[in-house]
Amino acid sequence: MNESHLFPNGAQDPSAATSGITTETQRPDRAAINRANAQHSTGPRTPQGKQRSSLNALRHGLTGHTIVLPSEDLDAYQSHHQAFLDEYQPQGATETQLLQELSDTAWRLNRIAALETNLLTLGLTGHIEKISTGHPEADAALAIAAAFREQTRALNTISTLGQRLSRQFQKTLEQLRQLQAERRQKEDRQLHRAAKLLKAHKMDGVPYDPAQDGFVFSNDQIETYLNRRDRLDQAAHTLYCT
Repeated sequence: MNESHLFPNGAQDPSAATSGITTETQRPDRAAINRANAQHSTGPRTPQGKQRSSLNALRHGLTGHTIVLPSEDLDAYQSHHQAFLDEYQPQGATETQLLQELSDTAWRLNRIAALETNLLTLGLTGHIEKISTGHPEADAALAIAAAFREQTRALNTISTLGQRLSRQFQKTLEQLRQLQAERRQKEDRQLHRAAKLLKAHKMDGVPYDPAQDGFVFSNDQIETYLNRRDRLDQAAHTLYCT
């Protein structure tokens, strides 16, 4: 039996309220509830909870996409990255991407070394006051040994991450060097061809536009290439004659 006429104008069957069926207007806004809970949350309260939260942030910084941690200096990172830019002078999107990966991996490697030192320093501080042999050097050695034993798992994790980052750094560096070598070889071949065309146009007294032949070089760049090549040829001839 069609009962739609019993509830005109789209009214809901009252039994729906007790039948366990949730209508669209009755469905809770889960996103709003989560936002409200987040506003009332004060984060981890116990020392153990705070330590786990800190380690999670650190783990994200070591293996995730967060490059500069809150405890680190953004200016120092930017100077670090600029040094790589100055050294490799990437051109194009691919070289720039590889350079970014190289710089960030080096930054993480530096962090690994600092983290290892900090862990041992914390362990040393925690044990040095408990050890008293009457010999300060022996006390320090025993405290370091105790710190190593206490932090073995963390140090092993750091070592594994360091090895992984070192391999990643070397691989990225090789890719960048190979790509730049190929680009320079291609540029040299194109400059050689453009130089021939420029000299031919000069002999004919006709202006030369490199763009018409698909070159991205300016006439000044081609002239610089020609002058350098001529000087090298002259130097080689002088050495041969002497």
